[in-house]
Amino acid sequence: MHAEAPPRVLIVEDETKVARALADGLGAERFETRVAASGEDGFFLVSNESFDLILLDLMLPQRGGLEILAALRARGLQTPVLILTAKDTVEDRVLGLDVGADDYLVKPFAFPELLARIRALLRRGRLDPASKLRHEDLELDPVSRAVERGSRALELTAKEFEILEYLLRHQGRVVSREMLARDVWKVTARATPLDNVIDVTIARLRRKVDDPFPRKLVHTIRGVGFVLGVEPR
Repeated sequence: MHAEAPPRVLIVEDETKVARALADGLGAERFETRVAASGEDGFFLVSNESFDLILLDLMLPQRGGLEILAALRARGLQTPVLILTAKDTVEDRVLGLDVGADDYLVKPFAFPELLARIRALLRRGRLDPASKLRHEDLELDPVSRAVERGSRALELTAKEFEILEYLLRHQGRVVSREMLARDVWKVTARATPLDNVIDVTIARLRRKVDDPFPRKLVHTIRGVGFVLGVEPR
């Protein structure tokens, strides 16, 4: 019986000390790591090797992290990407998530928190294939990550997809911002900036899922949260 191969993590980080610390820490936790010191090197490695997770800095020489991420998602790469950066404004978070990041961690951070987020993303990627989720004419496939409403395919970012999947799994029930912060963003302590990010992402999701159609499915319950499938009174 063969032992399970360790998860492979690509670290795209131009600060040598930070990259070495991440590689050493993850190596001690039985991860296999590769390090790229520039966006160009990171893009080359992702294009030629298989990874279970990518840790991506934003401020990189040659090609910035967001440019790399956008190019990878445009090619259909579904590998989870965790952004590590010192840029912590709401606009930076929204932009990173909208381009296709799966999670966002601001430097400096505690290594145990990074490890917890990595494990959560890896668990999500290794879940058994699930059946399609449906509500009325909306359909989401967790395996192919395809979303359709009626006969129209919807192009969602990674975070929009996760929110819609969460709403579908809780359809008919109110989903609070606290639930989304805990289960989608993996943040235990809510803060106003994160609430703003959630609201902006929900608004973008609603424009794609509801605006082109006469019947609206995603509703805001003022002061409480969001619900899919029940018109608020």
